[in-house]
Amino acid sequence: MKKRSKKYCEAVSKVEKNKVYSKEEAVKLVKETSTSSFDGSIEVAMRLNLDTKKADQQLRGAIVLPKGTGKTKKVLVIARGPKATEAKDAGADYVGDVDMLEKIEKENWFDFDTMIATPDMMPLLGKLGKVLGPKGLMPNPKTGTVTMDVAKAVEEVKAGRVEYRTDSFGNIHGIIGKASFSEEDLLANLNAFVEQIIKIKPATVKGEYVKNISISSTMGPGIKVENNFDK
Repeated sequence: MKKRSKKYCEAVSKVEKNKVYSKEEAVKLVKETSTSSFDGSIEVAMRLNLDTKKADQQLRGAIVLPKGTGKTKKVLVIARGPKATEAKDAGADYVGDVDMLEKIEKENWFDFDTMIATPDMMPLLGKLGKVLGPKGLMPNPKTGTVTMDVAKAVEEVKAGRVEYRTDSFGNIHGIIGKASFSEEDLLANLNAFVEQIIKIKPATVKGEYVKNISISSTMGPGIKVENNFDK
């Protein structure tokens, strides 16, 4: 059996096992129970009543968090001509087309967090799908990373856009900030994330949509949160 650290055990002791906390209490507690020696991430997990075998219940998208993520993301844009210029002007870290794709393929280069591409570049990206897909780096129209408006996409990623998608069990996870964030900023991001998932509820879902919500810090315990976001 895995031995837990003293700090983790102390953090767990602050969380009542079966208690469901208000948003405000949960955010305060998640900061107190952050046990990592670095500025850990705060994550929200939502268990949804979804049948992911149905295409319309496989949720995927992105949201720009009002208070950002606390992380500066490196952006690669695959585009040509004026769109490449737009991407550079918007603050993309890397811009190119075949040259960048060859760098990824031949040098196993992945010094970026997000890839954005114009639609005309997608046929070239096809052969890299097996490499980019498992790493979650393949551009996708649903997340706004396949677009002609590359400037807006770059600006949103830099501003704190997070992507989300349901796993095979109907769960969605997302980063809502860092342990160093104020309670107010974490609460604003938590509200925005959960409200977005509620807003995109598939019409075919029957019964209760959100089964439960919890938040946790890196290496910290899960804290159950009241589901009253749509009130």
